[in-house]
Amino acid sequence: MNDHLLVIFPHPDDEAFGVSGTIAKHTKKGSPVTYICLTLGQMGRNMGNPPFATRESLPLIRQKELENACAAVGIEDLRQFGLRDKTIEFEDEQLLAEQFLSVIDEVKPATIITFYPGYSVHPDHEATGRAVVRAVKSMDESARPELLCVAFARNSEENLGAPHIVTDVSDVFEDKMNCIKAHRSQTQWLVNSVEKDPAMLEWVQKERFWRYPL
Repeated sequence: MNDHLLVIFPHPDDEAFGVSGTIAKHTKKGSPVTYICLTLGQMGRNMGNPPFATRESLPLIRQKELENACAAVGIEDLRQFGLRDKTIEFEDEQLLAEQFLSVIDEVKPATIITFYPGYSVHPDHEATGRAVVRAVKSMDESARPELLCVAFARNSEENLGAPHIVTDVSDVFEDKMNCIKAHRSQTQWLVNSVEKDPAMLEWVQKERFWRYPL
C-alpha cells in the first residue's frame, strides 16, 4: 500500500507548527515523507530572541535550522527549490505547478499537504497552495492523491466548516517540539508559550486539516 506523504510549503518552519506531528507519525511507522521547501525564509522578521542572526547571516542559519528540523521528525527526502522569500506570489503559477508535478510523478504520494488557498494569510502561503491545487487538478482524476490543507485565517472554520481531520500528536509531542525548537531563530516565542500556556499546549498537540475539493 502506498502511503508516501508529500509536504509542500514555502518557508522553513511552515512544517513545524501544524504538520510536524503528522510527519513524525508517518516516519515512525516507516512511511516515506518528501518535503518541498520553496525558500530559505530570507526575509523572516525574527533574528532570534535574543537576536543572534543578521539579515546577511539569516539564510545560512535557516538552512541549518531546516536540516535539523527535518532530522527531528525523520524527513530524509528534503527538496529545496531555492526561490526567494516573499516572491512566490510573483512566480509563474503554471511553471511552479509543473515543478510540483515532476516531484509528484516521481514519488507518487498518496497524500499531499499544503496551505489552503484563501485561508493561509501570507502571500507566499497562498501562492504555494494555489500552485499545488493547480498541479493536482491537472492530473487524471483516478491518479490524484488526497489533498489535505492547513488553514489558519480567522474565518477558516466559519467558511470551511470544522476540519475534516484532527490528529492527536501527543504521542510524538517531543519530536514535534524538537522540530519547532530547531527553527530557533523564528520559534522561541512559541516554545515559551507552550511551556507556560495550557491552551497553547492543547493547540500544539492537535493538527487540523481540511480536504480540498478537487
